[in-house]
Amino acid sequence: MPDAVVVGSGPNGLAAAIAIAHSGRSVTVYEANAEIGGGTRSAALTLPGFVHDVCSAFHPMAAASPFFNGLALAKHGLHWAHPDAPLAHPLDDGTAVVMERSVEATAARLGADGDAWRELFAPLTSRWDQLFADTLGPITRVPRHPLLYLRFGLSAMRSARALTRRFTGEPARALFGGVAAHSFLPLEHPFSAAFGLVMGISGQTVGWPVARGGSARIADALAAHLTSLGGVIVTGRRVQQISDLPDARAYLFDTSPANLDLIAGDRLSGGYRRALHRYRRGPGVFKLDYALDGPIPWRAAECLRAGTVHLGGSFDEMAAGEREVWRGGHAERPFVLVGQQSLFDDTRAPKGKQTVWAYCHVPNGSTFDMTTRIESQLERFAPGFRDRVLKRTVMTPADIAPPMPCSARAAIRVMASGASPSRPEAIVKTITPARKTFLRPIKSPARPASRSRLP
Repeated sequence: MPDAVVVGSGPNGLAAAIAIAHSGRSVTVYEANAEIGGGTRSAALTLPGFVHDVCSAFHPMAAASPFFNGLALAKHGLHWAHPDAPLAHPLDDGTAVVMERSVEATAARLGADGDAWRELFAPLTSRWDQLFADTLGPITRVPRHPLLYLRFGLSAMRSARALTRRFTGEPARALFGGVAAHSFLPLEHPFSAAFGLVMGISGQTVGWPVARGGSARIADALAAHLTSLGGVIVTGRRVQQISDLPDARAYLFDTSPANLDLIAGDRLSGGYRRALHRYRRGPGVFKLDYALDGPIPWRAAECLRAGTVHLGGSFDEMAAGEREVWRGGHAERPFVLVGQQSLFDDTRAPKGKQTVWAYCHVPNGSTFDMTTRIESQLERFAPGFRDRVLKRTVMTPADIAPPMPCSARAAIRVMASGASPSRPEAIVKTITPARKTFLRPIKSPARPASRSRLP
């Protein structure tokens, strides 16, 4: 009998299993699919020789994670590739604003807004390791650096729109707005600034790296580390009820609330199950993967220095598009996130060729084809893009969901846990009323009308 059973082999589940194994306990991970990793998977989605990230692609939180960095996963084949710059944001005048690997370098590009950018980020990046240890750790733990955490929190709780009022020029407003839009929240909503701050801090300290060889290397390295500690991984075993699992001292679910209710509902109280049922997923993504006959022909050549490129024009345009998605619509000019992994990882494509990963936000469950609108944004900032396309594949929210029923989106979040391997209980964020049963945090934001705090 194992001491613990983990259901789901996404990065959350694997990290939890590793923490348990580090404490000397036996642990078994069960995965419904033949392949481990959840959102951290890679595949030849277009043509032979082109390696695409199926979901998550850039991993600043992994690079910043105290837990993750304590695992020494390089010996298991995980190596980071760092773009020259984490992010570029092209504008309609043919220029691009770039987030560099330091606050000073970024501020130097922002002209009159350089001082305001420095004032916002410098106090946080100078102590980023302390801040992230508090921010990414268990939510029940009292911050170890309360004044620093308070300074962060007073800005993080604001909306992105409110926070950008400190900037007078569009480049700084657009740069921060695009980073904040990773939250999937309207930019007028409280706490939408938090994502902009966290992602901005990480970009200007540890960067936004990609896993050399594809995001699947992350899951592979975590799995190798787990098995080296004696952990066991069972694939192709879909758990539909708790009786499908062996007896154990604890069960951890790297799943959605719906799956927890399906599997272990008879062990949960009526009130807790009602809380699970009230949970609603936030927006989804419509994703395109491309095999290209060369780099994207950006009007602003500086975009070729960046691993990630945000296509959204001005702050107001991005805000309008994200607001439309939140209301259940589809933006005419969507905010598009573009990944250029192969520019900085030559294992991703044949020599002279490139891969591109692009997506936009859509309402959850959307079946609307956003291909034309995404490609219009690409052509807007990179005329001639379509001429470079060798092959394209499309993934709708429905295409993404079946292989990962436990995930709303492919954000890689758990490895950012501040948990220490000597404290496996720090991985567990939600203790259910059922004895020995735990649920890891959910990635997708709940709708405000139905937001509930699980007991």
